[in-house]
Amino acid sequence: MDATHIHLLLTHFPIVGTIIGIIILIYGLYSKNESIIKVSLGTFVAMALLTIPVFLTGEGAAETVENISGVLENTIEEHEELAEKAIWLMGFLGVLSLINLYVIFKKAPFSKTITVLTLLVSLATFGLFAQVGNLGGQIRHSEIRNTNATIQGENNNTSETRANDGDDDDD
Repeated sequence: MDATHIHLLLTHFPIVGTIIGIIILIYGLYSKNESIIKVSLGTFVAMALLTIPVFLTGEGAAETVENISGVLENTIEEHEELAEKAIWLMGFLGVLSLINLYVIFKKAPFSKTITVLTLLVSLATFGLFAQVGNLGGQIRHSEIRNTNATIQGENNNTSETRANDGDDDDD
């Protein structure tokens, strides 16, 4: 199993795991159940740790697909740049979740404030990872790409020239 396989195997966990953690956290806050809140925080810590191998295998995955016909180099670059921002935010969510667990354990009076802050950061993290995942999907799934994108190997056939391809029939 190489970096590409590992990347593809693990890549969905940060997205799906974060949304599951968000749902659990919202339920924990709603029900005022500290144990459920702790489960959600543990989920965020686990997703932060799991994001590390996803990120580290990304470069190897990029090298595997960058020369495949139909793969957009600029989409790979956008995916990499956004993933770099996302891993920092996920790391922050993981550390914030650990702090939140400590604050709950110590029964600090501001624990609910930290928990709500963690919820907000988790929502932002999920949103950013959803964008990263969408860009990653566009690398190999042409059906979800922006139709204006130029695909390597198509002689730079842009959407404008594609739109004009059917105009010859009108003459």
